[in-house]
This record gives sequence, structure tokens and C-alpha cells, in this order.
Amino acid sequence: MLNQKDILSTIEMIEQQHLDIRTVTMGISLLSCCDEDIEKACRKVYDKICRFAQDLVPKAEEIEVEFGIPIVNKRISVTPIALVAAACGDADYSLFAHALDEAAKTCGVDFIGGYSALVQKGMSEADQRLITSIPKALSETELVCSSINVGSSKTGINMDAVELMGRIIKQTAEETADREGIGCAKLVVFCNAVEDNPFMAGAFHGVGEPEKVINVGVSGPGVVHHVLKDMKGRPFDEVAETIKKTAFRVTRVGQLVAQEASRRLDTPFGIVDLSLAPTPAVGDSVARILEEMGLETCGTHGTTAALALLNDAVKKGGIMASSSVGGLSGAFIPVSEDEGMIAAANCGTLTIDKLEAMTCVCSVGLDMIAVPGDTTAETISAIIADEAAIGMINSKTTAVRVIPAPGKKVGDFIELGGLLGTAPIMPVHPESSADFIHRGGRIPAPIHSLKN
Repeated sequence: MLNQKDILSTIEMIEQQHLDIRTVTMGISLLSCCDEDIEKACRKVYDKICRFAQDLVPKAEEIEVEFGIPIVNKRISVTPIALVAAACGDADYSLFAHALDEAAKTCGVDFIGGYSALVQKGMSEADQRLITSIPKALSETELVCSSINVGSSKTGINMDAVELMGRIIKQTAEETADREGIGCAKLVVFCNAVEDNPFMAGAFHGVGEPEKVINVGVSGPGVVHHVLKDMKGRPFDEVAETIKKTAFRVTRVGQLVAQEASRRLDTPFGIVDLSLAPTPAVGDSVARILEEMGLETCGTHGTTAALALLNDAVKKGGIMASSSVGGLSGAFIPVSEDEGMIAAANCGTLTIDKLEAMTCVCSVGLDMIAVPGDTTAETISAIIADEAAIGMINSKTTAVRVIPAPGKKVGDFIELGGLLGTAPIMPVHPESSADFIHRGGRIPAPIHSLKN
């Protein structure tokens, strides 16, 4: 039972500490939309999304008003389009992106994810066609997000796909150069992608999911930062316990919204993703949480240890609060979306190498990082390979969302707007990785993948 203290504490978290429901995401299976005629398939895709998600936004807004809990985004995720499009032969797959975009606009959601392919062990013809269509698809649409899974702990890393994605990211930046390369902000490359992630740009509706489902993403870095202000000088075990209790309270809010959305939309409840996802707003930063633990600036020595404690405590608190915690759940470190990360990168303390080390212990990977526009495709591929290796060996999800900003150099900024924020251009190593990337093939799965 909730007592008066719990209720007042939750109200304070919402009104003063930036607690929000970051997203209510409806996952929709599009497997029934397959058709040899791409125009018929696209019509089926549009019709099914609109039929299932037509009430998503109004019902979420009802919940927001009735419960007084901000719901920042309403989103849709769909079956990886490479699977749906495979029946269409050699047609222009970007037509599916346009169908997704139009459906998203009709339903009034903020983003739609699932222009995706799963190529961790190899690429089918449909996978290749979808991947090569990404620059066109993302440059011609507004709300579509794309993700490609290039590796897993069971299969290893598909280095042919890694090499291809370096070139695709460069092409996407060039196709959206007039908008600061924003297409790359809607494109993420995964290792060990999960099927129930409600967050963009990596959300897709996995083949093991039901016909439709509601997944909710909760975010509360401001809440955690606030409680740690009263913990100055206290030992780390007490810090961890405090974060765990806070994560418990935040998850309960997410579970309440998820269950209510599930009931009102007559859609099964999937998971609550408890991820400390920051925003550019002051007071809503993961970096500032780490600094509150005693670091002068995020990125200095000790940052990885602080992030490990934070991530673990958040997961433990969430698991106590709900038996349906899923997605990525933990702490995100998207540079452009976190005012503390932006400041740390701008002063040179936070580097890509340090961020890579931090991804070993956080929930995802190198996220929303802008690099010079002249960064080569091979260097981008090598960054992806390093991150995929961390995920593969450690049996965790890792990802890369990098923006080679056209015409920009180190010291410049790009303005992406909204939750995407402001990205300082960060330096990359000038030494070439081209010979490494051009080998192709597959990096084998680690020995501990043999668990059967």
C-alpha cells in the first residue's frame, strides 16, 4: 500500500526532479503484411499500424492528465522491415520507410522504429537491400528510425556488415548534410540487440513478441541526482542502497502507467525499461550523478567505477519493483543529450576512448557522438567493431550512434534540437584502421557462447 509519504515523494519527483515517462511505445507485428507487390505491402503496413495505434496518443494523454505524470514521447516499434520486405524482390525498400512515416504522422506519434535488419551472422538479399536504402530512407522521412544488429554473443561479429555500416553512416550524414547530418541520429548499430526496447533509435518489435504490446520507458536521472546530494561523504554501499531504493520508486511509477496504458488500449503489457535517459535540460544529467559521487568532471579517473555502481543499483531497484523489467534498463550516456556530458566533452575530459570504457558497464554504448565530417568510413566501422566486441565478449547490449558531421571539425558544435540536443565535435584517432576493416568475414563467437 502507498502511504501519504510515498505519494508526496512521488509528486516531488515529478514536479521538482524531472521524473517522467520518457516513452510509451506500442510494438506491432507486421509479419501479416508481407506481399510480393510492394505497393500492396506498404498499404497493409500503413493500415495495420493506423488500426492498432490510432488511440495510442489520446489514451497516453488521458493518463498524463489524470495521473499528473509527464509522458514525453509516444512511439511505435514494428517488425524489422527487412523481414517484411523480403517477399518484394528487388523493389525500392525506401517505400516502406515512407509508409512508416505516413502512419506515424497519422497516429501523431513522435517516432517510429523498425526500419531494421538483423545480420549478426550473415546478410540475406533483403537485408542488403534494406541496409543500402537507409541513407535515402532517412533523408526522405522525418519520424523513421533505423537499427542494424551486426553481432551477438552467440554468433560473433559480422565484419562484412560492420564494414558496410561505416559507409552507410557516412552516406546518411551526406544525404542529410543540410540538417547537420541528423539522419545519423536516427540510425544505430547494435550488438546483442533486444526485442523489447522502447527507446529510439533502436526500437524494433522482435519476432518473439506478441501481435502487439505496450512497453514503457521511464527516466529519472534528476531524481537520483537529488537524493545523492544528501549522501556527501557517505560510503559507496550506502550510496548504492540509496540509488536502489530510488530506482524502485521510479519503476513503480512506470509500472502504473504501463498497466494503465495496457488496459485502456486493450494491448498486452510487455515491459518497463528503467533507463536513466538524460535530456539537455539542467538537472536531468547522468554525468552530474557521477560527479555528485565525488568526481570533479565526468570522464576523469574513477568515472567507469562510478557508472558501474549506478548501473547495477538501478537494475537491482527496478527488479525489486517489477517482474516485468526489460529493454535495456540501466544508465544511458548519450553525449549530445546530456548537458553534463556536453560540458565534459567540451573541456576535453570526456573522450571517445573513455566513453568506450564506460560502455563496458552501462546499458548501451557510444551514443549520440559527433565526430569530424572528414572521418573515414573505415574509422567509423572500426569504432563499431570495438563496441560490438565489448558487447559480444561481455554478453551485453552495446551500440554505436555516431554522427560524422558534414563540414565540421573538432571544436565545432552541431545543433540537433529537442531531446537530441547539442553535440560537440569530438576527435577520433587519425591512424588508419582500413586494412583491418577490409578483411571482412566474421569474428567468431567467444568460447563462453557454447552453453547448450
